[in-house]
This record gives sequence, structure tokens and C-alpha cells, in this order.
Amino acid sequence: MARHTWQTWQTWSPSWVDLETPNAARVYDYYLGGSHNFEADRRMARQAMEQWPDLPAIMRANRAFLRRAVHYLAGQGFTRFLDIGSGIPTLGAVHEVARELQPQARVVYVDRDPVAVAHSQMMLAEDPLSNIVQADLTEPEELLAHPDVVALLDAAEPVALLLIAVLHFVPDRLHPHDLVARLREALPPGSALALCHACVEGRPDQVGPHQDIYARTRTPLTMRDHDQIARFFDGFTLVDPGLVYLTQWRPDRPDSVGPHPERLPGLVGVGLLP
Repeated sequence: MARHTWQTWQTWSPSWVDLETPNAARVYDYYLGGSHNFEADRRMARQAMEQWPDLPAIMRANRAFLRRAVHYLAGQGFTRFLDIGSGIPTLGAVHEVARELQPQARVVYVDRDPVAVAHSQMMLAEDPLSNIVQADLTEPEELLAHPDVVALLDAAEPVALLLIAVLHFVPDRLHPHDLVARLREALPPGSALALCHACVEGRPDQVGPHQDIYARTRTPLTMRDHDQIARFFDGFTLVDPGLVYLTQWRPDRPDSVGPHPERLPGLVGVGLLP
């Protein structure tokens, strides 16, 4: 994937993009070592890292879980993926990982951030099997009505729904469990859900301060506990090892988990529909 300099990125970014307010997708890109972020994003990330130095490691572990989950699902025969809250694509995007095992894998990426969408359009311009949709998880009816999403779901083939590090940006007042239930109802039989969510367990000392930092952005953070996160899997059957910390889900090597997986306090899991 081609990388863009800061100057190039600034030149082609949509004119309506707010460059002064930090954005979660671009902050995430910075944590991963990407180049698609602005000074406001980098400033916020550096401030957060001063308080919580493990943040880049948490984000890398999150990305590694996405890779392992997609690889697992592709190995189970999934060829259709709906990635909601996809952010700015970086190395190891869903379509790249899935096609290691399923060369004809189809992926619909969904994000509400115009910068993430604009970059995805550039990256996917010559990929007939992948699309990017600008839509919002909190407006599921509009999201599900988009022609690209309709085409993905209407084939009556199982679809892997990916909600990776997105639900903790949906506040309780918007009823995130109901939103996931609506998405579940739209999935064909045999579909799957892969989910990653920031949790209050593991590093409770960081919950309040970290939520305070994200409160300054357009995407405030709501970290939840184990039981609240487990409810997102209602209607699904969790595959082994269940709902666990980031590094504990089917690690590539057992020794990669480390003695304190709770230091990377995100809970992850993959569930299957009957």
C-alpha cells in the first residue's frame, strides 16, 4: 500500500475536514505508526501516552487481534466481511488478510469519518471485490440500506460482521446493544461477529483519565465491563477461548500472551450465529 507524505495527505484531504479537532481514527493511525493523521491528533496521542505509555502496544494488539480473527473466519470458509468502524486502512487490512485463504473474499468497509473514507476510496479504487461506505453505526437503518451493504447481505451467504474498537465510541444514551441487535437481525444464518471493546477491568486506574482525554474529541470514549461487553454477543455462540483479553484470543504463539494480559485492557471475542 502506498504511503503518503504529510504534505500530500494535507493537499488531498477533503476541504470540509476539521483539522483542529482530534479524531479517533486518525489518533489510532498515529498509535500504529501511520502517517495519516494531523497535528491535533498527534498532540492528543502524545498527551495520552504520557499518562498511559502502553497505549501504542494496546493499539497494535488490537490490530493483531483483527488479523487473527479475520484469518480464523476465512479459514472457516467466510468470504464476505462487513467491517464497521474500519477507520483509516493500514497494512494488514481485512481484504488483504482474508484473501490469504479466500482469494475471492468480498469486503465492505464502513466508516463515518470523511478522511478515512477518502483514503479508503483511493486504496480500493482498483479492487472490484471491496468497497467503502460512508455511514454511521448509530444509524443502522441507513447503513443497512446502502446498496453495497445490501448486495453483501442479500447473497444469502454467511457474513462476518467486524466491530473492532468501535462500540466504545457509542455512548450508552444511544443504546449500543440495541444497535448490535439490529445488525444481528440483518445477518444471514451462519454469520459471525468479531468484536473488540475497551474494558474497565485490567487497568481501572486509567478508565477515568482516558475517558476524560477522549471527551475533548468528537468521539468520546465509553469503556465497559465484562458483562456489558458480553451482552453484545447475545444470539451468538462464542468460539473458544470465549471473551478474553486482546493477547489471549488464539495467539500465534503461546509465549506471546505474556504474564499480564490485563495490561492491554481490551476484551475480544468471535461469535457464530446458528
